[in-house]
Amino acid sequence: MAPIAGVLFDGIAYGMLLFLLSVGLTVTLGMMNFVNLAHLAFAMLGAYASVYLVNALKWPFFAALPFSFLAAALAAVVLERALYRRLYGADELNQVLLTIGLAFMSVAGAAYFFGTVQQSMQVPAYLQGSLIVLGTNISAYRLFLVAIGLSIALALILALEYTRFGAQVRAAVDNQRMAHGLGINVNGLFAVTFALGSGLAGLGGALSAQVLGLDHTFAFTYLVFVLIVVSVGGLGSIRGSLAAALLIGISDVAGKYYVPQVGAFLIYFVMVVILMWRPAGLFGRRA
Repeated sequence: MAPIAGVLFDGIAYGMLLFLLSVGLTVTLGMMNFVNLAHLAFAMLGAYASVYLVNALKWPFFAALPFSFLAAALAAVVLERALYRRLYGADELNQVLLTIGLAFMSVAGAAYFFGTVQQSMQVPAYLQGSLIVLGTNISAYRLFLVAIGLSIALALILALEYTRFGAQVRAAVDNQRMAHGLGINVNGLFAVTFALGSGLAGLGGALSAQVLGLDHTFAFTYLVFVLIVVSVGGLGSIRGSLAAALLIGISDVAGKYYVPQVGAFLIYFVMVVILMWRPAGLFGRRA
């Protein structure tokens, strides 16, 4: 049972990383109907900001994490005002072309400023060890990732589904003209939502640097995984993204551990089966 429990926990921890990286896209794509393929560029920015602060400037790990959120959120505010806002009403192809171009630019910029060598971030000593639970070795840092992922999921569910802010965002997405008529500042609301989604991506990038590593291709390396999580979970559903991320994480780790010959393709099989069963995703709204 120990190997099974260890694989299960590692899958849950990996799933939490995928959730932290994808939840921002769930917010922007699912609630704003904007196809942002540059989402992980914001995650990469947050990761590089925290790595630089911790490794070069010797900041404490927990002091650098808020700056990873802020760096990505501020960049999102600038780009949202300059570029994204112009395409809110455009078709998906124009949105894809703009954001994939930004992703390529971010990769080139990261290579120019930070080099192409993979980097990692030093974490506190108490997060580097492991715990023995029921005969299973559990990484302290992965346990921390599980805890923070659950906390963020709970906070987002409460904020977006049970507050006035969340109701205004849903109203603006469903009918912008009616929302304007009710006195809702739609442009400001979308800017805040976009900054929130991108800031969460930056935080997820910072937290994942220790486990996944960080290099200039980060914006593309995990993009497919993030898109799988969002599509399997259902657009706009925080619960769906959490469930999908855990399912994909466990499937990927278990597949690579038990059937390494085909393990890398198992998540695609899981995605196809789920979307054939529920085309709108696990928690997606049916048309």
